[in-house]
Amino acid sequence: MQVWVYSLISVFLVSLFSFVGVFFIAFKEEKLEKLLLFLVSFAAGGLLGGAFIHLIPQAVEEGGSLEVSLLILAGILVFFVLEKFICWRHCHIPTSKTHPHPIALMNLIGDGFHNFIDGLLVAGSFMVSVPLGITTSVAVILHEIPQEIGDFGVLIHGGFSKTKALVFNFISALAALVGAVTTLLVGAKMAGFSQAIVPFTAGGFVYIASADLIPELKKETNLKKSFSQFLGLVLGIIIMLTLIKFD
Repeated sequence: MQVWVYSLISVFLVSLFSFVGVFFIAFKEEKLEKLLLFLVSFAAGGLLGGAFIHLIPQAVEEGGSLEVSLLILAGILVFFVLEKFICWRHCHIPTSKTHPHPIALMNLIGDGFHNFIDGLLVAGSFMVSVPLGITTSVAVILHEIPQEIGDFGVLIHGGFSKTKALVFNFISALAALVGAVTTLLVGAKMAGFSQAIVPFTAGGFVYIASADLIPELKKETNLKKSFSQFLGLVLGIIIMLTLIKFD
């Protein structure tokens, strides 16, 4: 019961970040893009830190190194398939003439799949331990902030009113609750599920950071801005490092 409570509360809090876009309505496009690039780098650092500082060491401690390696690779491959064939591609920069996005409906569908997977990962981590679940939740939230701002911009561009965009974005975010409940129900019936989900989650985090977030950062060639992105990466890793005392 404790795992259910922690998982559902954490996933609901993650879902609330779908409203973060409302705080950036008044931002000018150029200023918002600069802020988002830093947040994207911060999120990448958080995901990499979560994977390499918390999830992978935890997985190695509980299982064989070969099995852990294969599950990490499985996580990377599954996330690749989801992105490639289910079309959940999430850009973290708002749409513009030079940075076009898919239509709003496709974005909502893709976002729903993404949030469902987030719920799977968070609940699976709580099944291993509460501290690991909290760490995973923090890593997911770091990723959610720039993503949800970008998603809000896509919906506005797609013709949604600000209120409608916020409501539909939140409904899509609630798919994480479905993912969490699915994990908790399946995990209770499958031996070894909680041990397998940890390295799988690590693989997903590595994929999102390296294949989705960092390529966006590499588009920036200005030295000052690039250094700011590097600081964001380091800061995200440091945040994850400080959480190790709770493990």
